[in-house]
Amino acid sequence: MAKLEILAPAGSPEGVTAAVQNGADAVYMGYSAFNARRGAKNFTPDEFARACEYCRVRGVKAYLTLNTLVSDRELPAAVDSAAAAACAGADAVIVADLGLLRALRRALPDMPLHCSTQMGLHSSEGIRLARAMGARRAVLARELPKEDVARIAKGSPIELEVFVHGAYCVSHSGQCYFSSVIGRRSGNRGLCAQPCRMAYDSGGRKTEYPLSLKDNCLVKYVGELEEMGVRALKIEGRMKRPEYAAIVTGIYARAVREGKEPSEEDMRALHDAFSRQGFTDGYYTKKLGGNMLGVREYGVSAESRIFTSARKNYMRGEFQRVPVRFAAQLRAGRPARLVAVDDKRNISAREGEIPEPAFHRETDAAILSTQLHKTGGTPFYCAGVKLRVEPGLSLSAAAVNEMRRAALAELLEKRREPEPMPAREYDPAEALAAIEPRGRTEPPVFTVSVTKAEQLSKELLELRPRVLYIPLAELRSLSKIKPFLEAPDITVAAAPPRVIFDSERARVEKILSAARSAGITDALCGNLGQLLPLREAGFNVRGDFGLNLFSSYSLAAARDLGLVSAAISFEMSLAQLRDAAKPLDTEIIVYGRLPLMLTENCVIKSALGVCACESFSGLTDRTGASFPVIRENADSCRNVVLNSRKLFLADRLSDFQSVGLWGLRLAFTTENAAECAQVARRYMGLGSYAPGGFTRGLYYKGVE
Repeated sequence: MAKLEILAPAGSPEGVTAAVQNGADAVYMGYSAFNARRGAKNFTPDEFARACEYCRVRGVKAYLTLNTLVSDRELPAAVDSAAAAACAGADAVIVADLGLLRALRRALPDMPLHCSTQMGLHSSEGIRLARAMGARRAVLARELPKEDVARIAKGSPIELEVFVHGAYCVSHSGQCYFSSVIGRRSGNRGLCAQPCRMAYDSGGRKTEYPLSLKDNCLVKYVGELEEMGVRALKIEGRMKRPEYAAIVTGIYARAVREGKEPSEEDMRALHDAFSRQGFTDGYYTKKLGGNMLGVREYGVSAESRIFTSARKNYMRGEFQRVPVRFAAQLRAGRPARLVAVDDKRNISAREGEIPEPAFHRETDAAILSTQLHKTGGTPFYCAGVKLRVEPGLSLSAAAVNEMRRAALAELLEKRREPEPMPAREYDPAEALAAIEPRGRTEPPVFTVSVTKAEQLSKELLELRPRVLYIPLAELRSLSKIKPFLEAPDITVAAAPPRVIFDSERARVEKILSAARSAGITDALCGNLGQLLPLREAGFNVRGDFGLNLFSSYSLAAARDLGLVSAAISFEMSLAQLRDAAKPLDTEIIVYGRLPLMLTENCVIKSALGVCACESFSGLTDRTGASFPVIRENADSCRNVVLNSRKLFLADRLSDFQSVGLWGLRLAFTTENAAECAQVARRYMGLGSYAPGGFTRGLYYKGVE
């Protein structure tokens, strides 16, 4: 089995040094505008190339993060960034955007691609699809409990990576739109403003910070993860100081090498390096609740002292990780010979002085071997020595040291050159032209999604939405749904939860089977892990906003995966919608409270201390804006945090008529049945409804 990889963050060139000199096996770095930590110092192309060389010489892998959503106009630059990284010797690219993944697979077929945690891969089926799309590794969703990690790892066809330390997002990764909707700073585009760290009034006094989680810490479970078959342990922290990376990386690297749990001193050092009132392993151990919450306390840590010590250590040291083997020969009357071979089979052969007869102290095999093991100050350690030494000879220690230094210096030079990474010629215009830009020329149809079956009514039925999306758990109320099923011009689509762990799969499949028996032929897919099971169950699969389709290329990827329609990201602007080709039927959300977060940890219970899903008034921020919080579905305690204002575009529909869209979706969440029908009538030109206070969403202003 491959050695467990410690993957450390590097937000700057010094961060690379800090991580590598403390035992990192790989580092991940970002440059250009396409990485999820655009606020970090990051790297220029030259700095990135030097960092790759620094890592390569020391036997450490270097990964480029291109883990943001990428628009049509940005796609060529993103591919160019990956191509430049390949030339610099990057070992892999971490990707979150389906369109970019598709483009890189074509432009750089030999570059290893890793699926970012932003893709929300939390099931075996998601990993199976990642492999089908060409990924060699997937970063698992951070919310997975250990039982599900073990299930996925047992049959995984690709390498798996798990976040083991650092900041937690309270929302499922890739499913947080809070920062973009309220402030145009998109977390999916690398500019999250962290509204989860702000105080909110929840109507109770359990906590003022119901969305702020403590940092993750799984150092006690390193051995357990290795036994499961996990390939890499990832440390979060590109926004933090290099000293932080040094301390945390060193502790995790020792835990892997020594195979034992951290000491009290280690845990104290982790706390002093960065802490939000301690750490949590709540997701991994399924110990959810208020115990996971915490905020940063300033002025109480010893970080200044330990950071000074950490910096001194990594700036002056060399972590010896590269094995080198020596073969040496001392023969009378001939120059001493030394051959050094590293783990990449680079060879350096050196000749030294002619040994003299030994009058006082003979240079025997033991003495020569001792001298060759002295590789301090270099990245090398001596992994073995083969000697042929004639008796009665003497060679000075200085002469042996000179041969050893010269041989290792030559090996270092040979290790600097990156292995060639062939890249196909990439023409962005030609690549985009290959995507059929058909779109629709006729006016878009209306589709409707509801949260509960009780929102359905005879009045809504009479308005004949083209598609009705209904949560899977609500299919128990078939009497409410049956009239829509019987209408020949309405398609009813079952909407499974966006998150389905392997441990939940059997229950979901049972309901899906019942849905098929009831005559439902279509299903709404909000996560990559659901796509293959839904297709294999015989459903026509329609993509939801949770897939984060952000460009022509991502829509083409959705088409390639067999979707019959797809909701494009509501983070796109109207101009970007016009730019995008529509290679499959494409819809947008034009009404409703946009979902801002999907949380695994129940916000309601954490805020109030009790389950009060049906009576919770929501979260109120310091401006007085109130954000409703609802259960994702009747079978789950996962929460959806909704926007304080409803998206309303009924008076602007003409702006969207010539964009090539197939559908305009009315997304009902907190409305009652009468309101749902009233809204639908207005959008169909049959009424005058307008909400009291609303937003135009991001269509007219876009996101950064």
